Amino acid sequence: MSTEAKTHQLVVSVSPHVRDEESIARIMWTVNIALLPAFIMAVYYFGPRAVYVTALCIATSVLSEYLFQRWLKKKTTISDGSAFLTGLLLGMNLPPGVPFYIPLVGSFVAIVITKTLFGGLGYNIFNPALIGRAFLLLTWPKLMTKWYEPTALFVGLDAKTTATPLGILKEEGLAKLVEHFGDKAGVYKSLFFGSTAGSLGETSAIALLIGAAILLYKRYITWHIPFSFLASVAVIAWIFGGKGGLFTGDPVIHLLSGGLMLGAFFMATDYVTCPTIRKGQIIFGIGCGAVTMLIRLKGGFPEGVMFAILLMNCFAPLIDRNVKPEQFGAVKKKEDKK
Repeated sequence: MSTEAKTHQLVVSVSPHVRDEESIARIMWTVNIALLPAFIMAVYYFGPRAVYVTALCIATSVLSEYLFQRWLKKKTTISDGSAFLTGLLLGMNLPPGVPFYIPLVGSFVAIVITKTLFGGLGYNIFNPALIGRAFLLLTWPKLMTKWYEPTALFVGLDAKTTATPLGILKEEGLAKLVEHFGDKAGVYKSLFFGSTAGSLGETSAIALLIGAAILLYKRYITWHIPFSFLASVAVIAWIFGGKGGLFTGDPVIHLLSGGLMLGAFFMATDYVTCPTIRKGQIIFGIGCGAVTMLIRLKGGFPEGVMFAILLMNCFAPLIDRNVKPEQFGAVKKKEDKK
């Protein structure tokens, strides 16, 4: 065969045929960086306690993954940033005043039980950080629902405890929430910038949106899950969220409150536990929003983002299986005649 003929050979190889410089480690560390604005706001409002709680979660997550993988004689993967991210997300889902053993136990459950025992990154069924938080909420419900006023934890844990905006809205209604912040504009402003009680990752919608913009710009996430999630929350809140009948609810308060922004952009979009097909991701996001609002409006908890995402994680494989795109050129088998 001549040299010219060799240069025109068709080389057939196994997939993937399209390669990219992106790696798991680069994606994970970029997501960690995208969470930095929200973490800075948490430190601004809650002081050293935000650093303490988050650092415990991250250190325990990384150490748990390292020790368990060494015990199983597997390759250690702590450098890929996934354990660090799990710890960071768990920390952002915790109240700032929890005792030291809460982050330790939650991180162990998230990494060892939810992630490593299922086979490691890429094999876990549920979002590890959310399972860790769910375990903590069910085990220590009082500690996990004890909230502090922002800025108070600069001076210690003698701070005044208070309810979250969603807690006030659920128990006492919109009028009481508006009264608490002065007027409705005060409610929006406090929720947008984060001067409200809540978990560390609930403190600032604008900080989370900055991080989300980074992920969307890098194309590490797409609009399908977060926007369908937020849109379904807004529509349901507007239709059913008001006390004066249908179409009297305030969707803005529900959009800016609680863990919705953190959940929609950083947790529901987890590659492993969400559908891979775009149409399926929209269904997944709508389902997350619907379950969130069902719990917020009719459930026993004022917040439902965590339960909604975990429940929809169960349906992710089923959604993918039933919204497969049509295969062009495939020959349909004829049914056997009876």
